Amino acid sequence: MHIPQCETKDIEILTFENALKTEADGSFEYDREKWLYVPNAYTEYRYILGTRGKNPLICIGINPSTAKPDDLDNTLKSVERTAHFNGYDSFIMFNVYAQRATNPKDMDGCFNECLHKENMAAFRYIMESYGEGNTPAIWAAWGTIIEKRPYLIPCVSDMIKIGNEYGAQWFTVGKRSVKGHPHHPLYLKNGSVTELFDVSEYIKSLV
Repeated sequence: MHIPQCETKDIEILTFENALKTEADGSFEYDREKWLYVPNAYTEYRYILGTRGKNPLICIGINPSTAKPDDLDNTLKSVERTAHFNGYDSFIMFNVYAQRATNPKDMDGCFNECLHKENMAAFRYIMESYGEGNTPAIWAAWGTIIEKRPYLIPCVSDMIKIGNEYGAQWFTVGKRSVKGHPHHPLYLKNGSVTELFDVSEYIKSLV
């Protein structure tokens, strides 16, 4: 379980660019040919965790918990299993907000604009990694937790704008909530399939 020690505004945040350099140049306790992990060590925030491949499914939750390479939590195990079942060779776990907190109630009370800016830089990096002409596949998976903090919906809006620049295609897996929120991965049945998701209409219904 991860309980934040303080608000993220009170800790030093590595820019995504510097965190990525650390991931590329540092020493590793995991197989870097298999894993993408930024930053490359456990800390109070996480930009990216995933496996490397040519056709990844990008899963977007609300915020990271304790998962790291070779030590996935149950949510990430479900993400990996669902990605492979739907024909993807890898997965990338991304989050609306990069702060680690097992219980979303422990997330920042005040929005950290710096952390969000660097998280969006990480998201753009993921989009660009697909290469020109390829369509990023994004699995919206944040559940009803999107309502826990008022800053989360604007964060999703920023992600949609970036995704649109790269022609991203959005999906959900599992039954959506009454308000249309996408299903969280943790309680998905084995063999669950992706369904197209009109994320632009969804976000309009929330703002």
